[in-house]
Parts: sequence; C-alpha cells; structure tokens
Amino acid sequence: MANTLTQKIALVGATGATGKSVADALRRQGRRYRVIGRSQSTLQKTFGDDPLAEVVAWNPDDEQSIRQALKGVGAIVYMVGVPYTDFHLHPILMRRVIDAAIAENVDRLLLIGTLYVFGRARSQFITEDHPREPHTFKGRKRKEQEDIVLAAHATGKIKTTILRLPDFYGPGVERSLLTDLFIAAKQKRKAKMLGPINLPHEFVFVPDVGPVVVSLLDAPRAFGRAWNLGGAGATTQLELARMAFGGAPRYLALGKTMLRLFGLFDPVLRELVEMNYLVTDPLIVDDSALQQLLGNVAKTPYSEGVRQSLAAAG
Repeated sequence: MANTLTQKIALVGATGATGKSVADALRRQGRRYRVIGRSQSTLQKTFGDDPLAEVVAWNPDDEQSIRQALKGVGAIVYMVGVPYTDFHLHPILMRRVIDAAIAENVDRLLLIGTLYVFGRARSQFITEDHPREPHTFKGRKRKEQEDIVLAAHATGKIKTTILRLPDFYGPGVERSLLTDLFIAAKQKRKAKMLGPINLPHEFVFVPDVGPVVVSLLDAPRAFGRAWNLGGAGATTQLELARMAFGGAPRYLALGKTMLRLFGLFDPVLRELVEMNYLVTDPLIVDDSALQQLLGNVAKTPYSEGVRQSLAAAG
C-alpha cells in the first residue's frame, strides 16, 4: 500500500462529531483531506479555516455527483448518517458510494459501523466473530450495508474495512443516549434518559475514534474484515449522570412503555422502541483484536470525557 501518507482522504459525511475527530487526527499528521457533505456552507463553516481541508458538496442521489466528489482521492472514510426514521437508505447510499469509488479507482474505504448488526448479545463480551443476526429493522439494514462493503473487498477492485462502535458521547455529539444529560446538568434541570440507566453499558468517547480510523487506513492487514472499538470499559448511565451532576443526578428515565406512549406523537421516539434492547441487554465490546493490530489504543477515562462533554454542552 504505497504512498498512503500522501494520498488525499475523503471524509464522506464529515460534519458530524466523528468526522471532526478524523479530521483532527489527519490535521495533527499534516495530511490533506477532502470533506464531503450536502451543505457547502456547513462544510465551509466547519473546515474552511484549515488549509489542509478541501471542501466539496455533493448530491448523494446523483451518481455523477458522487463520482465527482470522490475523484482523485486515495481513501474514503464513510460516516454518512440518515434520520432514525430512514434507515432503509443505509444500504442504498452505500452501494452508490462503493460503485462510484470503484469507478474512480479509489484504493480503500473504511465504514464507521455500529453494533446493531449483532442483534442480541450471545456472550458476555462481543468479539468480531459474534454472530451477525440482527432482529431489528435497523440492524438488518446496517448488516446489508456491511455486506456491500465486505463484498466489494472480495472483488479485488477496492480494499475495504469496517470499524464498529458502541454508543458514543463527547463534545459536539448531538444524538447520543447522553446528549441531554450534559445539557441538563449544565442547565440544572432533569435529564431525559433512556432507561433503565443502572445496567452495564459502554460508550466510546468520539475524540478517541479519529486516531484509530487513521491508523486502520494505514494498516494493510486491516482490510477485508471488520473491527470492534470499545470504550473505556463498562459503566452505567447512572454513574455517568452522577459525574455530570457532581452528586445525586436529576433525571427522567424513559422505559419501553413510556417510549411507546410518547412515540404516538414523536416518530423518533417511536423508532427507539425496537432498539431498547441495547439498554436492557447491552453489548459490551471485546476489542483485543484491534489492540493487537494497532498496539495500545488510547481511551479517555469516563471522568475526563464527562468533564469535556459538560464544558462543551449547551
């Protein structure tokens, strides 16, 4: 994999917190990158001050627009999000990008994936070879997305890999189990949380993700399979709430019954009902394979992650 350090890396779906983390990691190495998204103005506002960044707006519904956006890059980090109500789009958009990447002779692609593909946990810790048997619609669509990525690698026309993340949190994260917790703690009001909140759970601190992504792109052995990245160990939402409030937290925990009720009026909450198993029967990641590939993977302790998230909240 020659000259990977000089190839431009495309961050597709760049304006989210994960995209910013990857951009930060590339910037620290002085590497050029291209940020791709729907809104030229949002991209410009977020990355326009960085001389290493090239801003490119695209229309993911237009094949030629996708090809033009990917022209001349050596690698792609794919982080495109869709509304929780539109998960059927994940495999559709992935197919378009893979086809365009192959047509433009892009060398490699990394998909930021989720644990949805596994379905319910069958073991205490989730390794990469845990069965992928999702029982939810969202999990099935994410599995279809992964299958497209891995099948593309098998053709020999592009190298692909997947980095799966559990729930995440951190500065600038707008959609997370913990987002309202930090805002509420700062505003000194009750936090709205998805319950139960006293069971083991795992969260990745988003600023830790970027360095891992860049290291995987540079590791020839990373391609042709998926990798799990865990957080700084298992914790509970309740414990993080105590950290955020500096003592006894104030919160309203929405369980499955309340989600169904509120979901009558809120389509996003309605969509959360089928994913409630992630809170009641959480998946705790074993990422020892990633650690063996990359060496020591830095993970921010929850106390520091909460401190930074609080500082950025609101």
